Amino acid sequence: MTIPLPVFRLFLVLAALLLAGTPSRAQNIVVMVNGDPITDFDVEQRSKLDQLTTQKTPARQEVINELIDDRVKMKEGKKYGVDPGVSDINQSYEGMAQRMRISPDQLTKSLEVKGVRPETLKNRMKAEMVWTSLVRGRFKEKLLVGEKDVAQAVQAQTGDKLQIEGTEYKMQPIVLLVPRGSSPAFLETRHKEAEQYRSRVGSCEEANSLFRSTPNATIRDTVTKTTAELPEALRKVLDDTPIGHLTAPETTKAGIEMVVLCSRKPTMIDTPKKREVREKMYQEKYEKTQKAYLEELRKAAMIEYRNR
Repeated sequence: MTIPLPVFRLFLVLAALLLAGTPSRAQNIVVMVNGDPITDFDVEQRSKLDQLTTQKTPARQEVINELIDDRVKMKEGKKYGVDPGVSDINQSYEGMAQRMRISPDQLTKSLEVKGVRPETLKNRMKAEMVWTSLVRGRFKEKLLVGEKDVAQAVQAQTGDKLQIEGTEYKMQPIVLLVPRGSSPAFLETRHKEAEQYRSRVGSCEEANSLFRSTPNATIRDTVTKTTAELPEALRKVLDDTPIGHLTAPETTKAGIEMVVLCSRKPTMIDTPKKREVREKMYQEKYEKTQKAYLEELRKAAMIEYRNR
């Protein structure tokens, strides 16, 4: 099919305008990383993004190094099948906008006003998503933080000797209902009933079967508490109660209350300070591990600078 001359001329004019509007330097390759090019345009875009996020003008080589790292991370991700899809990246992008309390469109516009394409931010986000999955997946065991190490670190910081082990109690509250205004004689009768039930129950299964079919009685859902969450008096009662048995009946506003102890086992006690120290220790391990991993990958990568 022959293209009419006027249309062909219009095509040439549009092509010339488009080429004129694209800076030639955008096509200049700065460095090749495992056969993947990084251009002047890539460096310019990342520089603008870094300046926007840090409020500082980054050195050109620093930006190039960031882009090289991203290329290396992405290649390693593909090697292990870690490759977030478009929907994953968009979801992360939307999450960032939400944390900034703006819409994704507003985030895009704010980037474009500063001369940054949204794809530049999304590419950086994708590289970090890939890298986090790789490091946590490949070095899971190495990144574990021991509870004894945490306790020792807390003690070193505060001078306090922490108890690192406690007890986890699983139990079900039971209530024998007593109407308001009941006579002392009726209350005493209910107490005797509660003691009879105590002698009959030897497991949580028996307690559920019994109290779910007993009129004017109820058994509630299982509750799990640790040593740190219970008052000392109640801990002592639970420690003295055989597994599967009922605690002594107590009179409350609801009626006669008991607890059937379903299990009692050792556990690690957590506190805000321990969580803070644990997170810090994990982050330190993560940073050390990912740095060594990245250095190893960069040494093995084919990095070829152009026009330096």
